[in-house]
Amino acid sequence: MSSQDIPEETLPAAQGDAHGAVATADDPFADPGLPPHEHRKQDIDERAAQRSERVVAFLFLLSMLATVGFIAAYVSLPVDKSIYVFPIGHISALNFALGLTLGVALFCIGAGAVHWARTLMSDVEHADERHPIEASPEVKAKVLADFKAGAEESTFGRRKLLRNTMFGALALVPLSGVMLLRDLGPLPGTKLRKTAWSEGKMLINQNTLQPLRPEDVQVGSLTFAMPEGMSEEDHDFQKQIAKAALMIVRLRPENIKDKKSLDWSADGIVAYSKICTHVGCPISLYEQQTHHVLCPCHQSTFDLSDGGRVIFGPAGHALPQLRIKVNDKGYLEAMGDFSEPVGPAYWERG
Repeated sequence: MSSQDIPEETLPAAQGDAHGAVATADDPFADPGLPPHEHRKQDIDERAAQRSERVVAFLFLLSMLATVGFIAAYVSLPVDKSIYVFPIGHISALNFALGLTLGVALFCIGAGAVHWARTLMSDVEHADERHPIEASPEVKAKVLADFKAGAEESTFGRRKLLRNTMFGALALVPLSGVMLLRDLGPLPGTKLRKTAWSEGKMLINQNTLQPLRPEDVQVGSLTFAMPEGMSEEDHDFQKQIAKAALMIVRLRPENIKDKKSLDWSADGIVAYSKICTHVGCPISLYEQQTHHVLCPCHQSTFDLSDGGRVIFGPAGHALPQLRIKVNDKGYLEAMGDFSEPVGPAYWERG
């Protein structure tokens, strides 16, 4: 049955759209247009609007408090503390607190913005014709006028409580990300400046695990040592040896160019950090004739006969030297820690 066969009295009443189109017997599917606008309670009742304003402000304030809680949890809660959360089970207290506070902070900003838009900003729908991508001056002027009108209808300038609490919440939330930068590594304190070496500790051969005597180190040989009292069974051995690793070379005293190196040596035996000062690779390649050691990672080259100074490559400074002596029992012994922090340079160095 066609639309012409339908009695006209059974057709729905004609409705006009935003541009005057109406549904008739000839065209029953015409665009019905936008429904009539219905005012919200906040549009006609200022007290209701103020209640909505307070709700939004409360959400923004709650976001700020959650951000402060995130920072407090990050600083105060230990990493190894766990709590029981039903039905998950035992989880990290720090992770739980960080996730909860950051989630609340972000949710409250979003919920506050949505509630603001749904209850206080203008909700009148406008139909507009499509226009070319390149707008005409009239369209540009209309857009600017619409933007100004939208700014006024958003009550952004008039409702200072909303504006100020929103700015506060948005200003605090990025602090959560700033605090997470701390996870790039623990604060080193003085750990980078100290190693396991100290006065009176004997030099232990890393291969034989026996104390070293001067006669154990031959001229032109390279020997690796570690501090007395350190064992591979220690839970933090790798962490400690990464800073305390030592290489020992015996030179003829007349071949030592640097006076400090000569004073800090024992019977021509010089001791330097094994850790490259570029990116911390272990140095292990020794040239007997030139007294140079080469880092295998980026070819930084150091002269052990001249204070461990850099003669080639990207390393920024000389290898730290360990002052040694021969003790009463005839063993090589450290007279303190390295002359300066071992490994790569960092901004606090010096």
